[in-house]
Amino acid sequence: MMTPAGKLISIGGAEDKGTDLEKGEIQRSNLNFFELGILRRIAEEAGGINSKIEIITTASTIPYEVGEGYLDAFSKINCHNVDVMHIRNRDDANNDAYKQRIKKCDCVMFSGGNQLRLTAVFGGTDFLQIIKQRYQAESEFIVAGTSAGAMAMSNTMIYEGNAAKAHLKGEVKITTGLGFMDNVIIDSHFEKRGRFGRLAQAVAANPGCIGVGLSEDTGMLIKEGNKMEAIGSGCVMIIDGHDIRHSNIADIPDGNPISVECIKVHLCEKGNGYLVNERIFLIEAQEGALIDKRVEVE
Repeated sequence: MMTPAGKLISIGGAEDKGTDLEKGEIQRSNLNFFELGILRRIAEEAGGINSKIEIITTASTIPYEVGEGYLDAFSKINCHNVDVMHIRNRDDANNDAYKQRIKKCDCVMFSGGNQLRLTAVFGGTDFLQIIKQRYQAESEFIVAGTSAGAMAMSNTMIYEGNAAKAHLKGEVKITTGLGFMDNVIIDSHFEKRGRFGRLAQAVAANPGCIGVGLSEDTGMLIKEGNKMEAIGSGCVMIIDGHDIRHSNIADIPDGNPISVECIKVHLCEKGNGYLVNERIFLIEAQEGALIDKRVEVE
């Protein structure tokens, strides 16, 4: 894959914007948004408060409420050039008016909800191809997503998995995501919902991928499809399975506990980072400081 010029911003979310996939419940009252600091960073990376931002509410079952919530949140940081696309099906995704809008915006942002809706609606469409082409070619173009919108960014996507049973083989369901990155697996609401086991099983089954666990009000800014910088107030957990030795996941029946040796784990706070291709933790990930600044003690 060519090195993309654009940037990804994946965010762990705050509350589900319309669904709770683990409990099978629709949440219509929890429309709290992540802290405005992350929205400011999105606007900053997209070119400033006057940048054109398009919100896509496809993942949510309450798209109009979610859309209004985003418009209100962005208005609090003086971003008013924001609009919402209520794309509900593949016919909507093929609408020429939507495709023209996606060609002109500075940032597209996928809301939370059900990530499988995103892949089912946009997979293989010209709409998604336009976003991918712009992401590959344009350095100022931003693709952002929160919760389900973040999880769908990678090529390998978790679409189901109860955290309480995630230690059992087969409980974590994986499919193909939107494909902006092909070497990571992203999970959201990571800390609050206890999803370490879920992401660990996904990585154990796909050890060529790096697991990225995003807590609420926390995200990763990803440049060149490789350089990650943690943003927000919480923790990002990196799970690296490249050095796995023993693993029973291919040999046991579904429903049995998995056994895995030598998974590496890194915890990133704001400003820390990670190089995905090199599998290197960065103490400082700001532009111009993308190096590991630890001093070796002889």
